Amino acid sequence: MGWFPSPFDNLLCMLLGISFTVWFTLLLVFIIVPAIFGVSFGIRRLYMKTLLKIFEWATLRIERGAKEKNHLLYKPYTNGIIAKEPTSLEEEIKEIRRSGSNRDLGAAAAFEMSDIFYFCRRGVESIMDDEVTKRFSAEELESWNLLTRSNYNFQHISLRLTVLWGLGVLIRYGFLLPLRVTLAFTGVGLLVVLTSIIGLLPNGRMKNVLSEKVHVMCYRICVRALTAIITYHDSENKPKNGGICVANHTSPIDVIILASDGCYAMVGQIHGGLMGVIQRSMVKACPHIWFERSEVKDRHLVAKRLSDHIEDKTKLPILIFPEGTCINNTSVMMFKKGSFEIGCTVYPVAIKYDPRFGDAFWNSSKFGMVNYLLRMMSSWAIVCSVWYLPPMSREEGEDAVQFANRVKAAIARQGGLVDLLWDGGLKRGKVKDTFKEEQQKLYSKMLVGTTEDRSRS
Repeated sequence: MGWFPSPFDNLLCMLLGISFTVWFTLLLVFIIVPAIFGVSFGIRRLYMKTLLKIFEWATLRIERGAKEKNHLLYKPYTNGIIAKEPTSLEEEIKEIRRSGSNRDLGAAAAFEMSDIFYFCRRGVESIMDDEVTKRFSAEELESWNLLTRSNYNFQHISLRLTVLWGLGVLIRYGFLLPLRVTLAFTGVGLLVVLTSIIGLLPNGRMKNVLSEKVHVMCYRICVRALTAIITYHDSENKPKNGGICVANHTSPIDVIILASDGCYAMVGQIHGGLMGVIQRSMVKACPHIWFERSEVKDRHLVAKRLSDHIEDKTKLPILIFPEGTCINNTSVMMFKKGSFEIGCTVYPVAIKYDPRFGDAFWNSSKFGMVNYLLRMMSSWAIVCSVWYLPPMSREEGEDAVQFANRVKAAIARQGGLVDLLWDGGLKRGKVKDTFKEEQQKLYSKMLVGTTEDRSRS
């Protein structure tokens, strides 16, 4: 005999069908359609304000509970640098020599044993307050955001806080994560399908307009998959065709953060798998710049491809992250000079994330891409500010390195970030010999200058 569904089975199937219909209707009405037209109902802003009030209440409860139980309140370590008056190598060694004897620098010998203490002290200071490695760890918070606790020795404070944290886990993993995963697949799926269809159209103005609309729409859906709340400042300075947009780099989602407000030509290495499918579909509709693995290290080839792109004023501005790696939202590190040698207009952009709602920094040496995206989609939200800075051009007599440093300083100043000279490549490598040689040259010049001054006298 055949199997016949019972009334209960029919009822269950009907309820599941209704649930899926309601689910996708809500997605379509409140998220996908607003993303298409670039409008917002203000739900995410209200959600952000509500979270802030909850965080404030939880922090007050922690402080009150700690006082009641006589706990030592934990003061988290911050990644900022203690301000210190800059002094030259010669001034510091002069101070060391004076503290060791009453002789002045000019009256001293060309070399004194006390000079060693300067380099020893600098070495110890570099280890204790390393400006490089701490830029590749998560930014610490001053208060609890119900995601993690800064104090790993946390002790039970309040039943209310524990219940609140458990409720937050249920909301984030039971509701927000499935919603965001659905939106992410929707955005990426639409991007692949629609760009592949647009790629069949003949080149022309209509194809360019449709391509830009589709790219921006899909990126906006992906932004909503992260519950990203973005505030754009000074939109009159947005990058234009024939230029290069450069920005500080905190996360792979920097791309969709910027591209959801305007279309860019992407630059990167050709990948396989799902990423390769996305790249091949995107390049059909828009002239992105993808390189083979063997071509990435050929600076002349890269510069030639970039120059050819910006010479065509009908093509989109190029988006580049000159740091070459992700930094933890506290600073800006050395910009590679390659994109500043081309001689075109540069449009600087500063991106600053609010770490209270979720840590956007991608520590690629600790988390894989899938694990990182899971952490992003299970956080409360991604809140950030984007500043479009006035366009900058290379000045007369200015080399590419000086131009890159000037742009980097402007981005750091606008975003409230620490401006560092170190190469982000030190994340996985050793200090270059040129940095060591620079200190050696400074000390040698000081000794030579001291000897010459004594011979004249």
